[in-house]
Amino acid sequence: MNSITGPRLLLTLGLLLSSTAATLAQSDAVAPLRGQVTDAAAATALPGATVRWRGTSTDAASTDNTGVFSLARPAHNEYNQLIINYLGYKADTIAIPAGSSAFVRVALERATELGEVKVEGRAVAYSALTPTNSQMITSRDLTKSACCNLAESFETNASVEVSTTDAVSGAKQIQLLGLDGAYSLLTVDNLPALRGLSTPYRLSYLSGTWIESIDIIKGMGSVVNGYESISGQVNVRLKEPEKTDRLLLNAYGNDLGKFDLNLNASTQLTSKLSTVLMLHSDHLGRRVDRNKDGFLDLPLATQYNAFNKWKYKSDKGIVSEVGLGALRETRQGGQIDFRPDAPSGYYGTTLTTDRYTAYSKTSYTWPGRPYQSLGLLLSGTNYAFDSKYGLRTYNGSQRTGLATLLFQSVLGTTAHTYRVGLNYLHDDYRELYRTGFIYSTETDAERFRREHRNRLERVPGAFAEYTYQNARNLTVVTGLRLDRHNLYGWFLTPRLNVKYDVRPNTILRVAAGSGFRTANPLAENSGMLVSSREFVINPNLRPEKAWNLGGSFTQYFTVAGRQATVVADYYHTEFQNQIVADPYTSSSLLVIGNLEPGGRSFSRSFQTEVQVEPVKGLQAKAAYKYLDVRTTYEGQLLPKPLTAPHRVFANLGYASAFDKWRADLTMQWYGQRPLAHTPGGLGHQHGTGDATLPNTPRYALFNAQITRAFKRFEVYAGVENLTDYRQRNPIAGAYAPFGPNFDAAMVWGPTYGRLTYGGLRFKIE
Repeated sequence: MNSITGPRLLLTLGLLLSSTAATLAQSDAVAPLRGQVTDAAAATALPGATVRWRGTSTDAASTDNTGVFSLARPAHNEYNQLIINYLGYKADTIAIPAGSSAFVRVALERATELGEVKVEGRAVAYSALTPTNSQMITSRDLTKSACCNLAESFETNASVEVSTTDAVSGAKQIQLLGLDGAYSLLTVDNLPALRGLSTPYRLSYLSGTWIESIDIIKGMGSVVNGYESISGQVNVRLKEPEKTDRLLLNAYGNDLGKFDLNLNASTQLTSKLSTVLMLHSDHLGRRVDRNKDGFLDLPLATQYNAFNKWKYKSDKGIVSEVGLGALRETRQGGQIDFRPDAPSGYYGTTLTTDRYTAYSKTSYTWPGRPYQSLGLLLSGTNYAFDSKYGLRTYNGSQRTGLATLLFQSVLGTTAHTYRVGLNYLHDDYRELYRTGFIYSTETDAERFRREHRNRLERVPGAFAEYTYQNARNLTVVTGLRLDRHNLYGWFLTPRLNVKYDVRPNTILRVAAGSGFRTANPLAENSGMLVSSREFVINPNLRPEKAWNLGGSFTQYFTVAGRQATVVADYYHTEFQNQIVADPYTSSSLLVIGNLEPGGRSFSRSFQTEVQVEPVKGLQAKAAYKYLDVRTTYEGQLLPKPLTAPHRVFANLGYASAFDKWRADLTMQWYGQRPLAHTPGGLGHQHGTGDATLPNTPRYALFNAQITRAFKRFEVYAGVENLTDYRQRNPIAGAYAPFGPNFDAAMVWGPTYGRLTYGGLRFKIE
């Protein structure tokens, strides 16, 4: 009996061991292997490196912008070895112990060391890795235009449009998915910034030389960044102290008399501590009136801006970053003969701005668990301005504090990750708006309420976000926020982003979610202050709420052996409530109130873009955009003023060997735009449809720039508006700016014609 039981026992044990091994193999197949590929000498990430298992031909992964990869484990692999390849580096093969879940770090050595030669890869503009529809503007792209501030950073980009709010103050705003910039969440290093009352002039508060890259995200984005994003997010990444040039000097001047000076200086104080100081100053003191309408084509302006960034990286998982910034700006626009200290009946605008900001970001990553971390983010801003628009006075201040506690980890394996957190937002708004008129029928208390718009917002909230990634072709990110507003109560914000790789080079994305924000009707319609329209603001404004649904299709392919991209996307934004500024119903009034009951306000955006490199060194991209943006005004659905339904964009960029010569040509064509009737008329005749609305002509703008690079410096020169196209009479009633027909808000084209510029960049790496 014992002789029979022994073999049976061995057979049973063998079957159990085989079953256990199969179970472990299945578990390994479920849990992807994660790691990072870096440069052995510089210790910097290598995006785009290829990682695959030895003995397989199909399972492979590419590293993202931080050099991180996630690679599915094969069910059977006799080698258990990784092969890592990257152009210009020696391939490496490393052994992975069976069943190991440790984070893998691979440092590649350069294949050949070349003296005094720097080879830079051109990053793909549309990311293939992110679950959202994201586009990156790199620091190299920023040098293709004058790019002295954020407003000029989008000139070679088709997704974001930059428009001038009026023909006097010089304020600019971005437009994404056909909606004004207030509906786009602007973040700096992924922290909400330059929001609220700073919206009209915020694009001039960030120097282009401070920016490492800009991420443009269409759709709602992540719940981690807050609830205010409706049309998308623009994230500005500032230069990192430990990675940027030791010294960068940029000097710029143009034929309108504007001069810019920028200086960046960084240093590695210790092996763990580094800092970068970024300074910016610009000045325009020349009075220019090319169209002879008696008004300055651009306001006189002077800005002093400084930002200091510190970064500490320990060897025990602690990373801390601190930033401090200060800004002072003065502007003066209006008639040529206007002087602030002696107006003498001339029309003018003045603006004085002070802004101070500080933030800190501290994170701790668990040893041996690179996927698990705890972070604390704190930021505070004090923004104040005093301004005058003719007889009107508009002063304001905003004190903002934001705190976020964030924890992220995995559920079992790295295929399932999550982020949870708590945050608190404190906004203290104080606005003073005086029209210059006193009504004899109102009491002092009524006048105080009419002139002062103060609002204190306190919003505690919690959020959770879950990400599933199978390391092959599917990524799902779903999130939920719950916030309690002290003025408007509880509100829920759901978000969803899905990325599916149909094939390795074909990607589909779907995004859906809601957004919530409180409007600032005066700041967000400041362009209308430069007109004779009287503001009529509903006293019972409600928060704005909207849903956004859309998706994109991305196809990567090759042309003559070089990578090319085609992207098409469509997004629909539907408002449940919107603060509507109605310029149609009465030409002498700007009525601001909630979206009327039964009314609609929506934006439909379609864009398709192709990017190719037909020959080595020549990059070309072209795009077409269609926008359908409509709102109900007094019972009639009409198009949004000054929004072009059709737009065509094209850009050609050439770079010679080693980037010694670079040249760029950009064309933007705009279709007709609807206009509101100028003050003094009857306004729009409701019931007649939009056929009677005045429309702008179609036109095209051309910009060109050429750059010559030397060992340590670059010289560049360019022309904006090459054909010298101008909007005729951008200021209606310029002959009587205090009269009933004055309007400088219907600006749709260039007001000062051709502009030529030149500059110098000097840097020490």
